[in-house]
Amino acid sequence: MRKKLLIMLPVCVLMLAAGWAMAAGDAADPLTTLSYLTGAFKEAVDQRVDQRLNEADLSGGSGAAPAASALSWAETRLKGADDAVCTTGSSVMLLAGGAYVSYPAPGTVVDVTAGTVVPSGTALAVNHRYLAAEDTIAHFVITSKTAVLDYQGSVEFAYSGAEDYNAMAAALKQLHLFKGTLTGFGQGFDLEAAPTRLQALIMFIRVLGEEQQALSWTGTTPFTDVARGSEAEKYVGYAYERGYTNGYSATEFRPAGAVNASQYTEFVLRAMGYSSAANTNLADVFDRAMNAGVLTAGETAMLQRDRFLRSELVYISYYALEALLPNSSRTLGGQLMDAGVFTAWEWETARALVPSWRL
Repeated sequence: MRKKLLIMLPVCVLMLAAGWAMAAGDAADPLTTLSYLTGAFKEAVDQRVDQRLNEADLSGGSGAAPAASALSWAETRLKGADDAVCTTGSSVMLLAGGAYVSYPAPGTVVDVTAGTVVPSGTALAVNHRYLAAEDTIAHFVITSKTAVLDYQGSVEFAYSGAEDYNAMAAALKQLHLFKGTLTGFGQGFDLEAAPTRLQALIMFIRVLGEEQQALSWTGTTPFTDVARGSEAEKYVGYAYERGYTNGYSATEFRPAGAVNASQYTEFVLRAMGYSSAANTNLADVFDRAMNAGVLTAGETAMLQRDRFLRSELVYISYYALEALLPNSSRTLGGQLMDAGVFTAWEWETARALVPSWRL
């Protein structure tokens, strides 16, 4: 019953859209259009959807629901080329990453936030609500490696075979190696943001299996830009004392500064024993990483080509766990299991989360 009802909802929205076309004004009065879309039109659509869905629940209908159906806003993480297919009356809002909308004529998609109709092929603006209007099946296709999407209504997802950085982040979280940030959406993964020097250092210490030692560290550092007594000081002070990092200068660490792919790859090589802080020449870092089996040629090409984001940091960290340590038959993942960072069961469970292949 609910599935049939959701199919009938476009009729309701079609009638409302006709009223919108007459009442919303024109390009000479854009404020009227925006006001109407975010007010009366939006409320009318929401009320009709809620009413019909409630009636279906009360009637005891037992039909199968669509692939994804949300009365209120729901959130999901997506990857490159994933497609959120929205029918009439459904909405999406891009919270992070990139995407574009595609739909056939004579359909219509409305940017409710801006109060405008958006042509097919338009890139989505972050934090704007997009509504599939009458007789429209709209495809919202992800153009970035990862994205966070809010959706409301009836939405079906067609998933691509692209590298699943979201799954790698979830796997590292399962292994206690990746904890995310305080961002209130996207599980706090922030894969669409550039990592900071402090975040890269913390990840490096976790890959070493020495986070508890770092958090137990007491002392002071020469860095004036790291807050005294903070958790950040523990990580920085521990790494500096152990010779893992030299800082940006004698008195600055620049914890919020940017880190690039070469620098983080060097961190991982140090964690595995293939390099040390004494080596400050990063010109050949990718060659050394490939020789050590930490990176493939395809991954090196990607890191040299693409902007370095937290998604790439996660990628390097996840696959480094499968690489062999110097002059050993043991992997980095095996070493961390021996150190009690995670269990064999957690390792197998984490690996099962990642369906994609390496580059």
